[in-house]
Amino acid sequence: MNPTRTLLPMLGHTRGGRSAATCHFKCADACTKPDCNTSSNGYFKDIADKSMSRRSMLGLGAVGASALVIGPQLFGAADATAAPLVPMKPSKGGHLSFDAIEPVSRSVDTVSVPDGYDWNAIIRWGDPLFKNTPAFDASKQSARKQAEQFGYNCDYLDIIVDKYSGRTGVLVANHEYTNEDMMFDAAWFQANKDEARKIAMNAHGFSVVEVKRKKNDKKWSYVQGGERNRRITASTEFLVDGPAAGSDLLKTGADPTGTKVLGTLNNCAGGTTPWGTVLSGEENFDQYFRGKGTAQEARYGIGTGATDRGWEDIDPRFGLHNDGYENEANRFGWVVEIDPQDPTSTPVKHTNLGRFKHEGANVRIAKNGKVVAYSGDDSRFEYLYKFVSKNTYSKHDRKHNMGLLSEGDLYVAKFEGNSPASEIDGSGAVPSDGAFDGMGTWLPLVKNGESKVDGMSIDEVLVYTRQAADKVGATKLDRPEDVEPSPVSGKVYVALTNNTDRGKEGKEGATEVSPRVRNRDGHVLEITEAGNDATAAKFTWNILLVAGDPNVNGSTYFSGYPADKVSPISCPDNLAFDSKGNLWISTDGAPGTIGYSDALHKVTLTGKDRGRVEQFLAVPTGAETCGPLIHDKDNSVFVAVQHPGEGGSFASPTSLFPDFVKNAADAGKGQFYGPRPSVVQVFKEDSKPGKGKGRNK
Repeated sequence: MNPTRTLLPMLGHTRGGRSAATCHFKCADACTKPDCNTSSNGYFKDIADKSMSRRSMLGLGAVGASALVIGPQLFGAADATAAPLVPMKPSKGGHLSFDAIEPVSRSVDTVSVPDGYDWNAIIRWGDPLFKNTPAFDASKQSARKQAEQFGYNCDYLDIIVDKYSGRTGVLVANHEYTNEDMMFDAAWFQANKDEARKIAMNAHGFSVVEVKRKKNDKKWSYVQGGERNRRITASTEFLVDGPAAGSDLLKTGADPTGTKVLGTLNNCAGGTTPWGTVLSGEENFDQYFRGKGTAQEARYGIGTGATDRGWEDIDPRFGLHNDGYENEANRFGWVVEIDPQDPTSTPVKHTNLGRFKHEGANVRIAKNGKVVAYSGDDSRFEYLYKFVSKNTYSKHDRKHNMGLLSEGDLYVAKFEGNSPASEIDGSGAVPSDGAFDGMGTWLPLVKNGESKVDGMSIDEVLVYTRQAADKVGATKLDRPEDVEPSPVSGKVYVALTNNTDRGKEGKEGATEVSPRVRNRDGHVLEITEAGNDATAAKFTWNILLVAGDPNVNGSTYFSGYPADKVSPISCPDNLAFDSKGNLWISTDGAPGTIGYSDALHKVTLTGKDRGRVEQFLAVPTGAETCGPLIHDKDNSVFVAVQHPGEGGSFASPTSLFPDFVKNAADAGKGQFYGPRPSVVQVFKEDSKPGKGKGRNK
């Protein structure tokens, strides 16, 4: 870092309101680097037409002029004018009745919710977790304090309610990455680089914290000093299990057994298992390591230059060129499992689910009792995977269930469309049969404890899973992020956030499963396993929605639902369900594509309203909507507000969420003049439906 701001390679190259700082700190400027997947294993013909039609051009993310000139409202600029929605009847799916709010300007620095709802920040970056932990003080940070405080940039979120009372529970959140520009005063950072890096290490990982409430339908608060409170950081010991545990590919000088790893990094989305543990995916781990230049490192995006985080300067394991640490990066990129009920338990890294940039992992119990875990590899042109356990789930044997992800079979998805190639022209135009759909096959990578990939051993398949999937011919997708099986229907939904490289020279063009070139807005897949059996080798699929703002983008599609009656949506990221089986989608990147704040939307999946998208909330300026959790029976929705104010700095914040302190001198005990990633609860104020205009509180 220079004395003022970090060098941002994406500065001037992002579109709309996307912050170059987000690109830098979240994924190490992945869009400036070559795609890691250079394999030629596509199963669809590249038919992208370079002289695209007007409809195709609209599909490249055109936005209204009013959305392009928005300035930060925090500093007095005019707000954007959102196109009004066609009036709709209030949503009645689940137990949450609301009128869809209109899109919110990306300059609005608060959580925007429907009329009849309010919001409250349950816990914020720096809040103390233990009895003797001091209150947060941005001017007096230390690694020791951060190890006892709520971490930075929360992503996956769950509140596991205690069954015996319904009024207590544990909140679990992971912490994906840190933004040192906003965390530290620039001069202090320059004088204390080593300590700042240690603080950042301790701001990664997980926070587990007890919560309580007075009534089942009222707001939650966290319990400082709760018996189950815990911090997991970049230095916490993890156990490695599965077929690759003990492999030479995982051994280091510090761990000659290849079974113990310090820390978890860049944890993105996740899932809660039927036995009450939490799974989380290690995503953009490449940015933490300085590599040697091997082909295996390149396939995962690891470069040879000094990292911007500089952790290799204070801990040799982050320098793969250091003797004895050549394999350290192989120990990251896994699905991890933690037990939030036992703060003394050792968390686990599951090698049987493969190593790649996991967005997360979500579990479904199959008809025969096998546990099936779905996971996406969140990079351009990467793949969709599923794991099927060897053993079966036991409802009353939690200890047994905690070993179910250790043995089983690993598969990767191949998709085939059923429309003529000539109808998939890259514009997003719906084929003549009225839908984007087709068949699919789960290709085995590991089965019955053996590699099914020619020339690769089982531990090579699991450590170098991307290369294994290349070899068997998996289908390249547009950044497969969250993958969620519906608890009501069993259908599986895949958020494909975007892929602006699709159709570029030398890159795969449009396919029926990825029907737009320069796909800026993303889409959502719906998968039905054959016979609704999660262990099946075959499936059918269709595209539920092709995202964008229908007011300016002619390539949107909502399963036939009228485009003029939906809320604009872009860059689907995390998924969740309510008790009635409605899908909820949070977004990451909408400010840079459709010009509005990232948001949370409800999508109807069945009946005449299938494909209807209704916006429920919007997050503050610069923020991403993460970890949606729908407790509709309690009239509550929870989100993790990640990277609010990204693009600002410690001295000049562009967001003041959620403390809204006007200047540093006014900050009270535990407050901060600047943005704090936080977990937010949105709750219904009364039983009367709102009037639909929404409000910013």
